[in-house]
Amino acid sequence: MIDFRPRSWGARVNEGSPSHALVRFGVFELDTESGELRKQGIKVRLQEQPFQILQILLERPGRVVTREKLQSCVWPSDTFVDFDTGLYNAIKRLREALGDSAESPRFIETLSRRGYRFIAPVNGAVSDQQTEPALSTTYDSIVVLPFINIGADSEDEFFADGITEEIINPLAQIRELHVVARSSAFSLKGKHIDPRVVGEQLNVRTVLEGSIRRVHNNLRITAQLVNAADGYHLWSERYDRELKDIFAIQDEIARAITSRLKLTLEAQSHEVLVKPGTKNLEAYAFYTKGRSLLPRRGPAAAYLDCFSRAVGLDPDYAHAWAGLADSYTVLGYSGLVQPEGTMTKALDAARRAVALDPSLAEAHNALAIASLMGAWDKTAAEREFLCALHLNPGYVQARTWYALYYLMFSEGRMAEAMTEAKLALQSDPLSSYAHTMYGFICGYAGEHTQSIEACQRAVELDSESYLARFGLQEVLRVSGRFDESIAVGELALSISGRHAWAMTFLALAFADCGRCADADAVYGEMLARARRQYVAPAPLAATAAAAGREDDAMVHAREAFNRRDPECLFFFSRYAPLGDRLYEYPRFREFVNEMGFQ
Repeated sequence: MIDFRPRSWGARVNEGSPSHALVRFGVFELDTESGELRKQGIKVRLQEQPFQILQILLERPGRVVTREKLQSCVWPSDTFVDFDTGLYNAIKRLREALGDSAESPRFIETLSRRGYRFIAPVNGAVSDQQTEPALSTTYDSIVVLPFINIGADSEDEFFADGITEEIINPLAQIRELHVVARSSAFSLKGKHIDPRVVGEQLNVRTVLEGSIRRVHNNLRITAQLVNAADGYHLWSERYDRELKDIFAIQDEIARAITSRLKLTLEAQSHEVLVKPGTKNLEAYAFYTKGRSLLPRRGPAAAYLDCFSRAVGLDPDYAHAWAGLADSYTVLGYSGLVQPEGTMTKALDAARRAVALDPSLAEAHNALAIASLMGAWDKTAAEREFLCALHLNPGYVQARTWYALYYLMFSEGRMAEAMTEAKLALQSDPLSSYAHTMYGFICGYAGEHTQSIEACQRAVELDSESYLARFGLQEVLRVSGRFDESIAVGELALSISGRHAWAMTFLALAFADCGRCADADAVYGEMLARARRQYVAPAPLAATAAAAGREDDAMVHAREAFNRRDPECLFFFSRYAPLGDRLYEYPRFREFVNEMGFQ
């Protein structure tokens, strides 16, 4: 880790150590060499003591810095000052400089009588010799493997998955604990790998395993915590309870883990860690099944029906409303249904989820993506993304969507997008999706070697993922490897059922290597399909432009804007090479400006 400490704290910096470091968070940049804080390149006036406090907090992002530590570092023992007043005023001036508040903190959180914590993502720390450190087993770390269903009913598989996820979620919100994200943990489902191998693969110290058997209303759950270094069992327990006790069992398991790892819970000991959000077990079962199906991007009716039935059974179930909102948003931006039928519903469901439970990260993330793609409200989207990540920094879906859709496609903040996507990848190292998102961002940022490696790894992790194939197809194209892109694109067409994205990416590759007739043939196929079923107008516009059909491209572009097609966000982005040919048309540029898009 780069040393951000003022010279008065600890040993002097060695002559040979790097002297220059930039630390970025939000729209701010801290230059530790010049002693300057800058906002979007403009210097922010900040006195010495608030600046030193900011340096100290940034050295330990996400961790509590005690009042005593700040006193010893900023106010030496021979300084005669009212420390409480001095610290209060320094923090106040620092918050004013950052536009922050104690009541709704975005950067600096107050922990009563304890100290302060920097809660925003630190988006980069770059020096001559050192970059942001990778995750290390020097910190407490765990992977919760999918609980095994040993009952007779195959539907209990979803129930077992739900129990696993409900244990992962509260653990992931403990800042002292690194928890491997759900998709990486679930990639090991059914593989029965030695815990020592799992620990090495995922760089964790401990592994939680378990099983569940349900017979009518009776449950037997077993759980064991294993030391990944030697396979030694640290703790094990068996729970024989009634089905109605399922949430209490999950809470007991989470507490037993934190106690065994000797972690300090931020909540009081009597508070519940696992907060299920519903007392209706049938609604809970539908919710867990929906959450399991949604990442697979399988038949839309399946996951949409699960969440719809969950909220029908319990209209106050915030988790299920957030899942329903995500379902509508995914259907909309995937171009599978008309946006008029989905995006308004996504916004309504997300707003209801937030109203029911303002502390739920999933609800704020659902509102963020629906605001960005449904309402085209970038201000609300950024606010809700940051709120979701503050509530749960380990929530990978929020971090990847924030990185790809907001930072990259919407704002063109490529360096920050890469950093956020890399953080998601560190939490979810076996996720094909996380590798694909990182690859997309690296490719559009011009880091072609990294992008191709990431997307190739995504395909290795899930050879049946059409999204991984799309990613590899596109990053090969933007790196100039057109023949390879076309070859992967032909396979992506087959795997995805000739999805519109794969067709557009293929048409762009054909156009890039001068095969205009082939690009036109792809456009012709998409146009013929659009006469029979819904095809989103934004990819149609990009494909028409690849085929050199300006008038057709403008017709589709106008339709896309009029219908508020969510796919405008990426196919018409100024910062990604999907709409480059469209922006060559003066009429398109005028229309974009007229619409106030981006």
